[in-house]
Amino acid sequence: MSAPLLLALDQGTQSARAMLFDGHGELVARYQQHIEPYVVDQPGHAEQDANYFWEQLGQACQGLWLEHAELRSRVVAVSLTTQRASVVCLDKAKKPLRPAVIWLDQRRTPDFPRLPWWYAAPVNLLGQGETLRQFQAKAECNWLAQDEPEIWQRTAHFLLLSGYLNYRLTGEIRDCTASQVGYIPFDYKGQRWAPPHDLKWKALQVTREQLPELIPPGETLGKVTAAASRHTGIPAGLPVIASGADKACEVLGSGAFTPDIGNLSYGTTATFNTCNERYVEPIPFVPAYSAAVPGRFNSEIIVQRGYWMVNWFKREFAQQEVQQAQELGVSPETLFESFLHESPPGAMGLVLQPFWNPGVRIPGPEAKGAIIGFGDVHTRAHLYRAIIEGIAYALREGKERLEKRNRVAVQSLRVSGGGSQSDAIMQITANIFGLPAERPHTSETSGLGAAINAAVAMGLHADHASAVAAMTRPGKRFEPDTETARQYDALFRQVYRKMYPRLSPLYRSIRQITGYPAR
Repeated sequence: MSAPLLLALDQGTQSARAMLFDGHGELVARYQQHIEPYVVDQPGHAEQDANYFWEQLGQACQGLWLEHAELRSRVVAVSLTTQRASVVCLDKAKKPLRPAVIWLDQRRTPDFPRLPWWYAAPVNLLGQGETLRQFQAKAECNWLAQDEPEIWQRTAHFLLLSGYLNYRLTGEIRDCTASQVGYIPFDYKGQRWAPPHDLKWKALQVTREQLPELIPPGETLGKVTAAASRHTGIPAGLPVIASGADKACEVLGSGAFTPDIGNLSYGTTATFNTCNERYVEPIPFVPAYSAAVPGRFNSEIIVQRGYWMVNWFKREFAQQEVQQAQELGVSPETLFESFLHESPPGAMGLVLQPFWNPGVRIPGPEAKGAIIGFGDVHTRAHLYRAIIEGIAYALREGKERLEKRNRVAVQSLRVSGGGSQSDAIMQITANIFGLPAERPHTSETSGLGAAINAAVAMGLHADHASAVAAMTRPGKRFEPDTETARQYDALFRQVYRKMYPRLSPLYRSIRQITGYPAR
């Protein structure tokens, strides 16, 4: 009854969650606080008050203690994981100067630093000039310096949301190496800030003095301050342990610890990850991110608007189900299961390419979403199935790319994120990949990844490998159906993989004619 507990805080895109795990990886208690992800004041903008996140995180903690007051005294450590690539500007007094820029923001600038020829020439010779220009144009520090120069001049601390919330917890300007994902001068292979000679410092407006001290996962960032304790109800003085961003923690919490286990995350952004001891770029010149384990790397394929598309479908096509769900007191997504049962595998020939958000290299910046194969037989049910199948096709394409680069075949899948809670989606995943798909024993894999780091830091387990063995395990397993998997394989190879190469010239023409997405 007095076994130690680990408090995992997860500040995601859609909610703030406070969770208690024990040393066996069991979720003992949980409180979720739904949030407004961002505010849009102009098309393409996505911002949110930085203090709003702190307020919501505090409410999640207080809600947890209100329901489980008897557990608070058993907590021995705290660890935070957050959404990636959202940035906060603080002044010298460590107060936010403007709203946080959320990762979905689409602003960019044509006025970024021009590199000296001796930096630019090798980049262009390697064929990476456009990639670098996209990096510079999208970097928040670059467009802030141009569009809001007075704010940027006063920015003493340029932090990711993780760094800001860690500061609010500990009073220290520190962040985890495994949280560093974004348009920042980070050396992903060395898992540190880029060395002084790195061209990223020339390409970006940010300086080293504006960036936080970095701490590896599993080490202490600081201790909960008295002020943070009053706000959250977390006992003052508890150690705050570095863990990493939500996707890194999801991979760890799902138990995908070696490259033969693929981790699919069906979240707002859908991803396919493999964890490696080697640094393996998923696409040449696209970095492997720091894993939520010291010295390891996550090679990641991203579908930027992954299960965001379910929200898009809900908003645009499913008002009837939204209203019905409100009356029944359930989530609309539970009612969408009927759509998958009403439509056959392959959605009667409807095939979707989920590039609602363009990429940089694969897909390229001209990319758009596409749906082909419409006929008069198609209904909303077929469209919904095509969305689910299209996301899985995109992630399978990424899986095959990573297998070649890792030189290791993926043998099984661990599927996390909101979509993984649907048995129908899990079966579709197994069929499209032609592999067993396992749901982790808890749906809170990002929180569990944070708890694993706290457990190692507090000596509950000797190292990350033993913590993963003790605290993660597969839940329900879905085997591919041979006949359905064969049909999906044909659709994937003969239709889906050919869509982007054939449509790409048309996307470029659309972009030239309409200017969207912005050049």
